[in-house]
Amino acid sequence: MSKGNEKQISLTRQEVRDFDKLAIEQWGVPSVVLMENAGRGVADAVEKFLQGNLAGKKIAIVAGVGNNGGDGFVVARHLHVRAATVKVFVVGNVDKMTADASINFDILKKIGIDVHLCSSSEISHLSSWLEQFDLIIDALGGTGITGALRGDLAAVVEQINSAGRSVIAVDIPTGLDCDTGQVQGPAVRANLTVTFVARKVGFDTPESADYTGEVIVADIGVPLVK
Repeated sequence: MSKGNEKQISLTRQEVRDFDKLAIEQWGVPSVVLMENAGRGVADAVEKFLQGNLAGKKIAIVAGVGNNGGDGFVVARHLHVRAATVKVFVVGNVDKMTADASINFDILKKIGIDVHLCSSSEISHLSSWLEQFDLIIDALGGTGITGALRGDLAAVVEQINSAGRSVIAVDIPTGLDCDTGQVQGPAVRANLTVTFVARKVGFDTPESADYTGEVIVADIGVPLVK
């Protein structure tokens, strides 16, 4: 987890993008390595949240097809290795999955982690499935989301919130604006948010706490420069 001054710095959406570009293009850290480090950091936080006892815990990861979903796929693998019972619910068109997310998605399938591709017709039943788990991890959408959620994404968020289980958000609760801390429609209400590199500017808005819960910062293996 992050230490020192990094906890006092908050990043905007553009600064997050600039940081990733710096790490990848100037420092030469492959983007898939950043994803691996991020996912492992979330897995560490999940283990701590569950008081170090993952064996037999049933954990649902609800993931999109972007890089936030890719982070979630990494989380799933690490929790599986640590003896949790993991199921990944994928929302979105897998044909449009980002390259790094696709790498980690393929790994999940090869090592036998339970993956379910959610069709639009199934989403209305999702909360009844999620109720069967001890914990839900929100890896639907990251800091790039702006405006009100629509369609399947909005419906899935509502299903997560109605499942009545503890929720951990990956980087930012889906539906919460990174820069303003506001919501314009459905947004995940998390008990804990594991954000990367530094807090996000929107988290400094008092109302955002209703969605983020506790916020902890996980590093992704490269120094913060701002």
